[in-house]
Amino acid sequence: MPTKSLEPQVRTTFATRNDIPPATRTESCKLLNTTLAATLDLWTQLKQAHWNVKGPNFYQLHLLFDELATAVYEYIDLVAERITALAGVANGTARQSASNSFLSEYPAVPISEKEHLQALAERLAAYGKHLRTAIDKTDELDDQATNDVYIEIARTIDQKLWFIEAHLQEGH
Repeated sequence: MPTKSLEPQVRTTFATRNDIPPATRTESCKLLNTTLAATLDLWTQLKQAHWNVKGPNFYQLHLLFDELATAVYEYIDLVAERITALAGVANGTARQSASNSFLSEYPAVPISEKEHLQALAERLAAYGKHLRTAIDKTDELDDQATNDVYIEIARTIDQKLWFIEAHLQEGH
């Protein structure tokens, strides 16, 4: 049986009375589907760290990683619903996310507490960079509602990156 392509659909497919130009909606949906894939991937990687962290700071990091995963999880639905509000198709299956995420694969466990923190800091930074690029792109597209979604997510991700990096920095 031939396998179906997991390539994301980038065109808008549903009729809408939304007055955002179709080309703008298509570009925003393409960008949002990239974000959706990475957001789902980031959430699973945060849960991987949460489940597998070991060491003297286990409890604190276990709770921190779960708090971060909970925050990121909220954005999965926000991004997917923005896609559908633009008359697009949200490509949010696990397979679609795995094949379309720009994030690096999470390191194989067991790894140290510090390695978990470094891996998560790298992924949060890459995700944050993507968000800032998306903020600029949606501003150029004059899609201010999507731009606002990206700004909201970026504000949270920057804060969560700070929380992770604080564990990697030496006190003065």
